[in-house]
Amino acid sequence: MTTDPTPGTTPPAEPAPTSATPQTTTGPAGEAPPTEAGPASTTPQARAVHVNAAPRVEAGRASGARQAVAGRAGGGSVAVAHVRARSGGPLRLGAGAPAPVGMMRLTHHDSTGLAVPVWPDGATPSLLEEQQVAPMPVERAGEARRVLAACLKCCWTDLAADPWPGVAAPAEQVLDTYRALIGRSDDLMRNWAVGALRRLHDSSWIVLSDGVVRLGPRCALWPVESFAQLKELVRRLPEPERDELTVVADEDLVAGTTAEPGGLVEGGEAGFDDLLSSYDERRRAELVGAYMVLEHAAEPVQEARFAALRDPAMRHTLGEMLGRRGRTLIQQHERWTSGYDDATAAEAARAEGGLGESERAVLTLVLVHSVAIPRAEGALPEDTWLSPFPTPVDELRRHTQLPIGELESALRALRHAGLLGQVKAGEEAGGYVPGPQFHRLTPAARRRLQEELILAAGPHTPLAGAVRARRSAS
Repeated sequence: MTTDPTPGTTPPAEPAPTSATPQTTTGPAGEAPPTEAGPASTTPQARAVHVNAAPRVEAGRASGARQAVAGRAGGGSVAVAHVRARSGGPLRLGAGAPAPVGMMRLTHHDSTGLAVPVWPDGATPSLLEEQQVAPMPVERAGEARRVLAACLKCCWTDLAADPWPGVAAPAEQVLDTYRALIGRSDDLMRNWAVGALRRLHDSSWIVLSDGVVRLGPRCALWPVESFAQLKELVRRLPEPERDELTVVADEDLVAGTTAEPGGLVEGGEAGFDDLLSSYDERRRAELVGAYMVLEHAAEPVQEARFAALRDPAMRHTLGEMLGRRGRTLIQQHERWTSGYDDATAAEAARAEGGLGESERAVLTLVLVHSVAIPRAEGALPEDTWLSPFPTPVDELRRHTQLPIGELESALRALRHAGLLGQVKAGEEAGGYVPGPQFHRLTPAARRRLQEELILAAGPHTPLAGAVRARRSAS
């Protein structure tokens, strides 16, 4: 039995695009992200089918059109809602407000709730392992698995009920359970566990507030079929050893927090059926598999490996499925991935804003030092935004003018979103390079990013003047 209750290697959410950094609105999915922390061998999956009404639905598809109308929440389209959920995590819903199509509603006691996207046909990112495709990397994935297992042990006390929402547990009790699990109690292990708690909170696997831990909305995606494995996992985890003297009793600490969030799970009905019903079981599975790989793989995948990418008709259907999520197919020679649809992403960015000022400053510096300068020296091709040339941390400290704490926070957020990757260089400090999300730029997003980099690196150059003139004219 493994101590891994999380679904596929899913980073937090993937950031949505903005003008300065196309593909980046706000963290965390991400994972991921799901987006989006943590891999899994117990493969908890989506409880219902992930569907979306399509903003580009064909006129003849009445059922899809009804979904588009029903899926509008808070004045935005379903595709925009899915972009917001992918880039920023579960959506908050007002009292009685329905979840957008393709999401399940997690209802609180006061009738407010959260909307969480679900995957098609019960598939999960764990499917990538079957396809031998590398998922998005998760920082210290092993620690995240073990800490989430400890959270599950402490928060799922009634094994006759569903895991979510469970009960609140003091963070110290979770850390004690983690120490009992790994058999170590040194400060380094504690620091890693605290970091894992923070990343799990950012990824919505848990909710960490005022020293109290609850299971997060992503845990509601675990299907009933996985409960037997999860129960066996919880039973096999060791009980923590607690000190006899406690300054504040656990029950008093939990009682001092907010009321239990409630636990009614609603929605998650199928909505890709109008696209998939004309295919037989094998081809439908190929389409769903290709969809999951495109959305969660770390790099573009070879067209030859997937029938849904080789066949033009199936690839068209795959594009429609992605379109209902505010996504689009992106081709790179004979490889494919998915990214945000430019128009939908722009609408989501206007509503949600983008990365914070410190994150933008740090990301711009990394792009200048790792991409723009090597490209100008002829060491990097024109058509790539990935780079083997890391930007040293000392360079970031020298040029950002950010306090050390704010710089580290920005770097953590950018790593978590897949916008930056950390490179170790033996005993050297290494540095940071653009992350795997830069595979997902559309041609228009690449062009915008190139222009923004020109304006950032050389605002007074003739080329920057030409960019400003062209933008003014258009």
